[in-house]
Amino acid sequence: MGTFASAQNITGTVTNGTTGKPAAGEEVTLLSLSQGMQEIGNAKTDAQGHFSFPAPKDQAPHMVRVTHQGVGYFPQSGPLMPGTTTAELTIYDSAKEIDGLSQTVEVDRLQSDGKQLQGTNLFAVSNKSEPPRTLADEKGTFEIVLPDAAEIDSAEAEGPGGQPIATQALPGSQKGHFMLTYPLRPGETEFQVAYHLPYSGEASFSPKVLRDVQHFVVMLPKGMNFSAKDAHAFQAMTDPQMADPRTTVMVATGVKPGEDLSYRISGSAVFQADNQQGGGESSGGMGGGSQAAANDNRPGGGLGAPIDAPDPLHSYRAYILGAFALVLVMGGAYIVSRSNRPHPAAVPASGGKATVDSGAFADFVEPSAPVMTPASMPSAGGVRDRNALLLEAMKEELFQLEIDRQQGKISPDEYTTAKAALDETIKRALARGKSA
Repeated sequence: MGTFASAQNITGTVTNGTTGKPAAGEEVTLLSLSQGMQEIGNAKTDAQGHFSFPAPKDQAPHMVRVTHQGVGYFPQSGPLMPGTTTAELTIYDSAKEIDGLSQTVEVDRLQSDGKQLQGTNLFAVSNKSEPPRTLADEKGTFEIVLPDAAEIDSAEAEGPGGQPIATQALPGSQKGHFMLTYPLRPGETEFQVAYHLPYSGEASFSPKVLRDVQHFVVMLPKGMNFSAKDAHAFQAMTDPQMADPRTTVMVATGVKPGEDLSYRISGSAVFQADNQQGGGESSGGMGGGSQAAANDNRPGGGLGAPIDAPDPLHSYRAYILGAFALVLVMGGAYIVSRSNRPHPAAVPASGGKATVDSGAFADFVEPSAPVMTPASMPSAGGVRDRNALLLEAMKEELFQLEIDRQQGKISPDEYTTAKAALDETIKRALARGKSA
């Protein structure tokens, strides 16, 4: 296979998924992943949606971006690795209001170390607009409701075929209401919001559901107790083949706005990480709120307070979608295509907390490559496998670092130091790849 150095041009096509026609006159940008997402080429699509760049001479990954109506779009295939010289992109027209939105899942995951309560809420939103369009509004695209006393530690979003990226939760018009600012592209978008609040050993919750929700899930570690105001509102997930015996999972299906889902919890316990054995409680799974988020210096430590336990739907999705589908009045189960996979880290290398300014849609730099798993990685040997994972992680770090620099979230010195470290790591990974 040829390399960038021997190639004459990087070419591709941009299609407007809303109109189904070639996207003419769109600005296309070539970004260098080894230079902190630096723009190294610009082109404009012709009447057939085609574009072309002179190929860079360096042996480094690159990315192609099209920003259409304030929202960034990237190839589903991800970065252009050395030897790849074509890219296909699909964009969608944006609107502040669209039809075809539905919420498929809300998962409220609660734990306590005895001093405070930590919550992690996951929301899955489906955009099936016809024709397909992106919901984009700098004032917010998705409203959520958290307990009145909740203090948000982090918020992240993952678009269709993408990877988690930090987003911003803006206070709403009512206490406990927040607007998430991430654009909702056609397909499924997931939001995950981590927060903490005071806890004295017991607490009552009255979830406010703003829209129809196919499955509303509450997860607690064993050692904490759950009781619903309406005993018939929730069903316990008890199948030993599907449910983790260390976790209590309660599910309400076919939830309507205004439905009373009030419940009470008591006791203190934290979720165990996958690599912990036995039934004892673990303090390692507790994020520790905003202070822990600030002190987390692990490489790729995640957004906000790290959660060592699995994804809130880890190992529960199949049960929710299977057994509970039988009792759905309207029929049809929620289908989740990406199950049992951890979320990759997206913290800037400087160690700061990453956020995306609600008004910076034009600067969105969301990676769109699918998450690499051992089954999907190249099979050319262990060294290349590790290099592929490393390059994937470094790409994430560079994306977020560049966003923080553009929006003034880090100082020039911090940016220079972090970028130099990432550049050196990428160079070493590429050098190992050549010798493997």
